[in-house]
Amino acid sequence: MKKTAVIFPGQGSQYLGMGQEFMESDPEVRRLMELGEEVSGFPLRRLCSEGPLEDLTRVVHLQPALTVINLICYQQFKKALPELRPAWVAGHSLGEYSALVAADVVSERDGLRLVTRRGEFMEREGAANPGGMRAVLGLTIDEIDGLLAEYEGPGTVVVANHNSEKQVVISGDSDGLDGLSVLCQQKGGKVIPLKVSVANHSPLVAGAVADFADFMDSVLFNAPSLPMVFNVTAAPENDPDTIRSVMARQIASRVRWMESVQRMVEDGVEVFVELGPKNVLTGLMKKILPRKSGIVCLQADTPEKLEQVVQAVAG
Repeated sequence: MKKTAVIFPGQGSQYLGMGQEFMESDPEVRRLMELGEEVSGFPLRRLCSEGPLEDLTRVVHLQPALTVINLICYQQFKKALPELRPAWVAGHSLGEYSALVAADVVSERDGLRLVTRRGEFMEREGAANPGGMRAVLGLTIDEIDGLLAEYEGPGTVVVANHNSEKQVVISGDSDGLDGLSVLCQQKGGKVIPLKVSVANHSPLVAGAVADFADFMDSVLFNAPSLPMVFNVTAAPENDPDTIRSVMARQIASRVRWMESVQRMVEDGVEVFVELGPKNVLTGLMKKILPRKSGIVCLQADTPEKLEQVVQAVAG
C-alpha cells in the first residue's frame, strides 16, 4: 500500500445532506450519529440532512455535526482498508479534533465532548466580540505579516490561517479587517469576505482558551498511536500534556496548514486522503504541492468516492 496521510476538513466544508449515503448503507454509522446526538444534545442527523443551513452553520451546532461526519467517513475508510496504517493524520482547525480521535489521543465520545464545548465557548466569544474572517488571495504570508507590522489603524486583525503560498485568511473585527484589506488590495491582493460570524483564531476569541483548558482537564488524553502534525506548531507532538496545551491555544492561534502539509510531504507521503464533506483541503493541496510531485490527493464522503480512494491507496 502507498504511504498515506489522512486529513480532516473544518468549518466551511458543511452542506445539507452530508453523510447521508453512508447513513443509509451501514448501521454502524447510525451508532456514531446517535453518540454525537447524545453527547451534544442536538438533533445532528436532522441538522445534517434537512437543516436549515442557517441552523447547521451556527458554531455551536456545526462543531459536533461536522466532527461526527468526519468520524463517520474515517470509520468507513478503516473498514474498507483494515490493514492500512496511515503514515500521518492531521486536521484543519476544527478538523484537528477528528484527527485526535483517529490517532487515539481521545475517544470518540471525548472528541465529541470537546468540540461541543469548544463550540459553546466560541459562540459565546463571538457574541461578546463580533468579528469575521476574510481570505486574501495573491499575497504570501511574509507579505501579509509585513503589512500587519506596518498597520497602525483601528481595530484588531491577525492572520488566522496560512492555507497555501498565496491564500491566507485574516481574522478580526470590522475596523481591523477593513483597514488591513485596503493595504492588501493596494499591494495587489484580492480580498474575499467569508461567511462566518466569529473571528476564529484571533484575540477576539482568546477568552475561550482558559475555560476550554479547564474543561480539558476532565478529558483523558493519550500519546498518539499515529503520527499527527498539529496546527499550532506545524510539527508532531507526543506528550499528552503538551497536546492539551496546544489544543487549548489552537482556538486563538494561527493555523499553519501549509507548513503542516509540507512536513508530511517531506516525510514521503504518496497519497493524501481528505475524509469529510466537500473537497476544500484537496483543492488547497493543488496549490501547496510541488509541480509534478506525483502525489495523489483524493477526497471521500460517499461510498462511491471511498471506492476510488481504496483503489488509489492499494496501488
